[in-house]
Amino acid sequence: MTEPQNRIPGHSSWFLLIVALFVTCLIVSNVIAVKLVVLGGLVLPAAVVIFPVSYIIGDILTEVYGFARARQAIWIGFLCNVLAVAAFALAVTMPAASFWQGQDAFAQILGAAPRLLAASFAAYLAGELLNAWVLARLKAMTAGRWLWMRTIGSTLVGQLLDSAVFMTIAFAGIIPGDALLAAVVTQWLVKSGFEALATPLTYAVVGFLKRAEGLDGQGRDLRVA
Repeated sequence: MTEPQNRIPGHSSWFLLIVALFVTCLIVSNVIAVKLVVLGGLVLPAAVVIFPVSYIIGDILTEVYGFARARQAIWIGFLCNVLAVAAFALAVTMPAASFWQGQDAFAQILGAAPRLLAASFAAYLAGELLNAWVLARLKAMTAGRWLWMRTIGSTLVGQLLDSAVFMTIAFAGIIPGDALLAAVVTQWLVKSGFEALATPLTYAVVGFLKRAEGLDGQGRDLRVA
């Protein structure tokens, strides 16, 4: 049987697009996270406007393509992040032209401290993998029903681990324990709230992709006999 036109062996055009968006969200969030913003009286990294989108996309990947494909995308995102960080570090250390005056600002934005990088990488892997695994398990337990409960539930678990791992590795011993806990809870609630508000969009995208791909949500193609 010939492959549909929007497919290449093992991967569809839609899958590649979703993974590209996923990776873009991760890399952009790492760059803009150095800026602190005030939203509703809360001080948060600017990445809060886009990083939660990676969890929404992760939910979509798991729901439509299955846990194995979602895990593959998560590792691709991790490797792309490592490459981006390595390129940033190399660019920061390269000698600047004598007439260029932006070295300090460039280094401040792109030259993240090793401890923050370790925190970011560990939190990303732990949170995203747990989020995808919980969503897949909930799907099996509910026989594919109640998508809203599964996406929000998995995000609550994944984002809690993500926030706890990042804040602990990055700031333990630097800020008091009560302030650290408050920061973890604040980031967790804001990111999870973002996911809850995006539930209608998640439903729409999942429905569209399942129809376009002809998949049953476990990576099996319903159009192949």
